[in-house]
Amino acid sequence: MNESKEVGWERSVIERLAMESVKEARRKRRWSIFFRTLGFAYLGVVIFLFWNAEGGSARVDGAQHTAMVQLEGVIGASGEVKAAETIQALQAAFEAENSKGVILRINSPGGSPVQAGMINDEIRRLRAKYPAKPVYAVVEDVCASGGYYIAAAADKIFVDKASIVGSIGVRMDGFGFTGTMEKLGVERRSITAGENKAFLDPFLPQNPKQVEFAKGMLAEIHQQFIDVVRHGRGKRLKETPEMFSGLFWSGARSIELGLADAYGTVDSVARDVIKAEEIRDYTQRENVAERLAKRFGAGVSASVVQELNRLDVK
Repeated sequence: MNESKEVGWERSVIERLAMESVKEARRKRRWSIFFRTLGFAYLGVVIFLFWNAEGGSARVDGAQHTAMVQLEGVIGASGEVKAAETIQALQAAFEAENSKGVILRINSPGGSPVQAGMINDEIRRLRAKYPAKPVYAVVEDVCASGGYYIAAAADKIFVDKASIVGSIGVRMDGFGFTGTMEKLGVERRSITAGENKAFLDPFLPQNPKQVEFAKGMLAEIHQQFIDVVRHGRGKRLKETPEMFSGLFWSGARSIELGLADAYGTVDSVARDVIKAEEIRDYTQRENVAERLAKRFGAGVSASVVQELNRLDVK
């Protein structure tokens, strides 16, 4: 009798375990199907957006138009405005058979003088190669420092009366932590080969010779900037002692100083100056699919793969 009860109890436990195992397998299979479906749906959306996104390239047909290249944000190799992408866009804009002129739409506080200089040089080269195609800079909110470095290469610069224009100067920033280190009792240990290898190290007291060297280098780059502005603006420039001091002015004042030519917007310049009202954007940028994949793709894809690997029942 006891043996029969014991066998019945064991059988009941085994049956319950078997049922739970079957239920768990079914749950895993359902989740596996769900995540597979989610993964395929996500992939389908990305493919759809990829094939339907223009990504900043202008469509090609026979209509005359104004080509536009946008420079928005900080200028730098890793900034929003990169020389390589901007130059590629400018080349496409000038080379387009039916573009009557090119507009640089600028909203930039500046950035790398190297990247700005590369773009300036390319604009001047393209102006010489395509003399019948004018290039105009249209400033919206701000065109300062490296942004103005680029704008100076245009035939004319148009602004809003409240735009911020100028900041023709060069800067090098840093911090000094020597006082803080003394208070904390921290000792700086730096071993170098070459007396200037630890140039302006923020954890060491300033070296007067290194400071003078840095000032000389900044002065050299500043003079390059000044020369670019003088070359680009020519006799229109009404120089003042403050013009190249790093100060900036309103759009209205910039016209008085010869830093800009007139009031205008992208639409008004295309319509009234270039005489081609249709505007086409040649700016090189990531298309919707690329942005989606970069921002969300890696995380979502990793999560989906992880869940598929964890839940898949073979």
